Amino acid sequence: MATDTEEPTLTVDELAARAGVTVRTVRFYSTRGLLPPPAIGPRRVGHYGPGHLSRLALIEELQHQGMTLAAIERYLEQLPEDLSAHDLAVHRALVASWVPDSAEEASHSDLERRAGRSLSEEDIDRLSAMGVLERAGGAGGEDDPDGYRLDPGLLRLGVQLLDVPIAHETILAARTVLLEHTRSAAHELTRLFRDEVWNPYRERESDPEQVAAMKSLSAHMQPMVVQALVTAFQRSLKEELRAAFATE
Repeated sequence: MATDTEEPTLTVDELAARAGVTVRTVRFYSTRGLLPPPAIGPRRVGHYGPGHLSRLALIEELQHQGMTLAAIERYLEQLPEDLSAHDLAVHRALVASWVPDSAEEASHSDLERRAGRSLSEEDIDRLSAMGVLERAGGAGGEDDPDGYRLDPGLLRLGVQLLDVPIAHETILAARTVLLEHTRSAAHELTRLFRDEVWNPYRERESDPEQVAAMKSLSAHMQPMVVQALVTAFQRSLKEELRAAFATE
């Protein structure tokens, strides 16, 4: 995994809190080799960085998809070693797009803890406009009237965008472009799978070998397609940016 410009500063407790998991879960993933070891600081205290946080979020999302730990290990092994925290966050966001929308309720203090920073009213408004959250009113309980319903898959990306020196309108326009094109790609891929895979399978579903093959394909198709989409998009984006800003 690539080292990011931000130095590892999170303790294991802080990493677990930011990711919304337990310290025991973090250590379990580490023993399985799913998380790289932390940087060892003074007094032999381990410190984690953005890459660990993004990788942990990706692991949790893959597990939420129903993948076994063995399957997650194989998935992570296929990823390029130089992926940054941002690249891992993109993978996680695309994996999350395969599951139905699910909002989580959070109080303002919970939201700031998961965001890893204080959030002003302007920050909240921008996150709301990006579709990351919406004000729920009481989601945190009777003592917390300012609760929120948030999309955990978009939270980290939305928080990162708060510091991007780009006009808010431009970010929203980019989001619209991405949604339109990813929806179109999803539609075409679904049509292809239905016409070329699913329909022929239904005609031969009495064949035990065909049933076993379809079950295996269904279990691995989504993460494989997501990885292919991410890789293709990253390469296309690099080519477009190189062509658009090449110096003559």
